[in-house]
Amino acid sequence: MTSPDPADPADLAHVADPADLQPRLPSPVEEIADGRFDRHGVRLLLKRDDLIHPDLIGNKWRKLAPNLAAAAGRTVVTFGGAYSNHLRATAAAGRLLGLDTVGVVRGQELSDRPLNPSLARCAADGMRLHFVDRSTYRHKSEPEALAGILREVDTEDAYVVPEGGSNSLAVRGCRALGEELRARADVDVVALACGTGGTLAGLAAGLGPDQRALGIPVLKGGFLDGDIEGLQERAFGGRRGDWSLDDRFHFGGYARVPAELDAFAGDFEQRHRVPVERLYVAKLLYGLVALADEGAFPRGSTVAAVITGRPFP
Repeated sequence: MTSPDPADPADLAHVADPADLQPRLPSPVEEIADGRFDRHGVRLLLKRDDLIHPDLIGNKWRKLAPNLAAAAGRTVVTFGGAYSNHLRATAAAGRLLGLDTVGVVRGQELSDRPLNPSLARCAADGMRLHFVDRSTYRHKSEPEALAGILREVDTEDAYVVPEGGSNSLAVRGCRALGEELRARADVDVVALACGTGGTLAGLAAGLGPDQRALGIPVLKGGFLDGDIEGLQERAFGGRRGDWSLDDRFHFGGYARVPAELDAFAGDFEQRHRVPVERLYVAKLLYGLVALADEGAFPRGSTVAAVITGRPFP
């Protein structure tokens, strides 16, 4: 186990060939014409973080890069569910960097089943999968439970990255996302889908004083406000930036993609030729259309939607 020191994504050059991992930063910003926003006098921009890197996509690059630098060649142990984007990104990073990776997966019952495509990709990239029961998983951040998991996978000296990659290093890494959009004086609101809240915590800290961040949680439960405040406290010493959450667009919880949401995403793809990832990005865009209809954005506003991922497989 380790408490990482602050690191910069550029430090990855010490442990990997930059030609393999060179990110596309700053990620591009595209304006799209969409009548559902135009009729309310709202401009919609897409911050294409999905184009940063072909394997470490979007906020996964921003959160993982400083942690992988801090790992300094040690085995990386991290956590996620059966469809975790974070596990896939960590496994891909391990392949690219030559790092051993272990994914602790929620759900002991999955160990006897064929791997789904997401976990199969992790395994193909060299990640060793370790399935734990849901009770143990809930307590994974407690020192005794974590120590037990590390003993089980024989990685007691590993570098541990939390579920979703959200720790102080990750939050500071995501501040660059806000800083890239701070440079756009025309942007009033920056919106993104939230899982563990680390990206929003960093993003909000990097925005300008006249900009605000809006998070659309993809899990139900209403717990993220406290988690984000805690992340900002640990990363920056206190709350930073103007940010808020709207909990109405989770569609029943993580990995829930009902027909209505899938149809919305397919329609958006046809309109704009932009691939729409269903678990996060579709909920974000659906929420923004609904908010525009509600008049949540004053006429003349510019909203930047952060596209944090792309469809898998």
